[in-house]
Amino acid sequence: MIVDVHTHVPTHVSVVPPGEELVNQQMRPDKTVRITTTHRDFFKAMEPVDRVISFGIAMPPDRPAVIGEKDARKVNDATAALVAQAPEKVIGFMSVWPEAPDAIDEMERAYNELGLRGLKLGPNYQNFEPLGENALRVYAKAQELKLPVLFHQGTSPIRDAPLRYAHPLVMDEIAIRFPELRIVMAHIGHPWQDDCLMVIRKHSHVYADISGRFYRPWLFYNGLRMAYEWAVMDKLLLGSDYPITMPQEVIDDLRSLGDFIRKHHLPEVPQELLEQIIHRDALVLLGLH
Repeated sequence: MIVDVHTHVPTHVSVVPPGEELVNQQMRPDKTVRITTTHRDFFKAMEPVDRVISFGIAMPPDRPAVIGEKDARKVNDATAALVAQAPEKVIGFMSVWPEAPDAIDEMERAYNELGLRGLKLGPNYQNFEPLGENALRVYAKAQELKLPVLFHQGTSPIRDAPLRYAHPLVMDEIAIRFPELRIVMAHIGHPWQDDCLMVIRKHSHVYADISGRFYRPWLFYNGLRMAYEWAVMDKLLLGSDYPITMPQEVIDDLRSLGDFIRKHHLPEVPQELLEQIIHRDALVLLGLH
């Protein structure tokens, strides 16, 4: 079983009209990324994996969308439409802006009417205090509904996205308050990966995905080596961050990390443990099986 736990819903269903195509030159140091994609693009990219988790990000009224829609209802409807194309493959996560008066109502709608089975939040992108009263209400509802929550963690090139909202140590506070809440910390909290690893080490229901990292090879290696030294390799989940990266790229770079290690005479990360990341059944760990 290969599960990609971190993908963004395509911006368009079938065709990207001329004039709406968007690219990004900040997300990756090695290439320009096409942000606008279709359902067909998505399913082509997901061919190497068996199951995939996908989501949008609901934004406050005064902020632009990160990728795709921004209004929570439209975000979740778009996710449900993608799931409907291949329900045997795609698991949809909802998103809400915790400061919205109807955030809890929208969570219940997305769960009961749309069948979405997890929650995606990015406190820095969405500009909400992750330990604020409204956010805590959302986590409580997620725990009640048994929704795993995937949090953006770490850096962002977006100027007005507060970095302190996305620091991994915040997740420690959340996990202490909500011990049954299953949490995925995206990107191993880059660049604060040591802090992220300490959080997943101490909380049984907290994991980290490895998305958005292989194109920074020194960071990629160091995060995996530290995970090995702290004996938390089993808490790492495969993720691509589509459309920024493709799952096949992540799989290939996990399998070629040994070449990087030998070339630079670095301490090893056992290849069999890297292969286990690729084949880890994240759905079982997140209660989604």
